[in-house]
Amino acid sequence: MDARFDMFANEIAVKFAKRFANAGLVIHQSSLPRSTQELVSLRASQINGCGWCIDMHTKEAAAAGETAVRLHLVAAWRESTVFSEAEQAALAFAEEGTRLADAHEGVSDETWAAVRKHYDDDQIAALVALVALINAANRLAVIVHQRGGSYEPGMFAAALG
Repeated sequence: MDARFDMFANEIAVKFAKRFANAGLVIHQSSLPRSTQELVSLRASQINGCGWCIDMHTKEAAAAGETAVRLHLVAAWRESTVFSEAEQAALAFAEEGTRLADAHEGVSDETWAAVRKHYDDDQIAALVALVALINAANRLAVIVHQRGGSYEPGMFAAALG
C-alpha cells in the first residue's frame, strides 16, 4: 500500500513538520541519554504499529551505536537482561504513557516512582515530552500510511533542512 499523502510535498505539512522537528530537537539536546530516547521511541512505535517510526528509530539508534541485540529485545524488554533499571523504568513509562486507554490512571504510581528514582527533573521533562511527541508522530505516519523500510539515518533531519 502506498502512502495516502506525502507530508514532505505539501507546504502546510512541511511547515508543521519543521516545527515538530524543532520540538524534538529540544528533547534530543536534553540530558536524557540518546539511547534511552531511541529505545522509548522504538517501543511506543511498536505499540502503535508505526512502520515508518520503527524503521527510523531502529536505524537512528544503530547509527548512534546501539547494539542489534538490544534493538531486537525492545519488544520483550521485561523478558530480557540487556536493559538497565533506568531503561526499564523509561520503557515502562513509554508503554503506560502510550496505552492511556488501557488503564484509568495512565502512568502508574509505581512506574512514576521508578522514573523519579533514575532521572532528574530535566530528564523527566524530556521523557514526558518524548512520549507525547513520539505518539503524535506515530499517529501522523499511521494516518497517511507512511510505510517503513526506506529510511536512512539522518533522512528526517535532511528533509527538513
